[in-house]
Amino acid sequence: MALSRDDIMKALSGVALPDGSTLNTSPMLQALQIVGDKIKFVIEAPSAEVAQSLVGVRDQAEAAMKTLTDGTVSVILTAHSTEPKPAPAAPKGPPPNLSIGRHPKKEDDNKKIKGVDRIIAIGSGKGGVGKSTISSNLAVALARQGRKVGLLDADIYGPSQPQMFGVVNQRPKSSKDGKMIIPLQAYGVTMMSIGAMIEPDQALVWRRPMLMGALQQLLNEVDWGELDVLIIDLPPGTGDVQLTLGQRTDITGAIIVSTPQDVAMIDARRAIDMFGKLNTPVLGLIENMSMHICSECGHEEHIFGHGGVATEAKKMDVPLLAQLPLDIAVRSGGDGGIPVAAGEGPLAEAYAKIAKGLVAGGMA
Repeated sequence: MALSRDDIMKALSGVALPDGSTLNTSPMLQALQIVGDKIKFVIEAPSAEVAQSLVGVRDQAEAAMKTLTDGTVSVILTAHSTEPKPAPAAPKGPPPNLSIGRHPKKEDDNKKIKGVDRIIAIGSGKGGVGKSTISSNLAVALARQGRKVGLLDADIYGPSQPQMFGVVNQRPKSSKDGKMIIPLQAYGVTMMSIGAMIEPDQALVWRRPMLMGALQQLLNEVDWGELDVLIIDLPPGTGDVQLTLGQRTDITGAIIVSTPQDVAMIDARRAIDMFGKLNTPVLGLIENMSMHICSECGHEEHIFGHGGVATEAKKMDVPLLAQLPLDIAVRSGGDGGIPVAAGEGPLAEAYAKIAKGLVAGGMA
């Protein structure tokens, strides 16, 4: 018999929390995903201190799920931040003003973003190569390395990070004076996206001035706090957003994502050339969808070709940071709001390796 959400909630009703409530009714239960006989969900504590007290709860929840299925059970325990936060003060004054989208202001032309040490832009020449997926997972992997990480979804017309982080039903708040936006927190990452401020199906029909104004707001009117690194998920191509960021923001370096196929590499070279013209160092290339390994027989197939990104990296004398497979876990994790880098296994290890390399090189 197929697993259902009701089955899981019933099983979790027997998992008690320290305050006397049960896990099935707790808002800490996030991103429940049922794929065949596999169960995945997240227990997201309000702080690292609380998360430490919930290790036994996670183990009980995992044991309860294993009574329901012989398939894989993944219960991830995470926290909003690496340090406990004080309870928020009661709101005062007028309601939050979260309007966004205006013409750019000259005073917003600031090379430095307050509190942000380094900035890494994740770019691609064309869409559909997995740039946003890699941005979200790299941010989580860096956070697991102990870095203070932010993620800005700069793909204004196609924001996808709220879905990938499982925060589609959350909205950012504003500071008491209404002048700053308080970003969202998930998997140890401080995240901001215009997708968190509009309805999921709402289209932004904006001309360039509105687009640039919104980008400036996301950079300068978000309270990023103190970050070791801010990851910027760029839109595909070589347009206004890339040009504005390159000219008005002090970017540490860029990572280029491409699939191995020739058509994708043609556009990736254009992105590389653009960063060169903007005097932005290319930190390395990532070959995504490098191969597919059949889950039934283990056969490895190079659907989009093989080695094109590695050849380009060698030609440019820059690192090939990773060759990542086309894997259903990546798709299901993105759709379900659980980045694969937050779990365990080969994919999480691959992202951890990239993160460790960036930290060791002083880039993150």
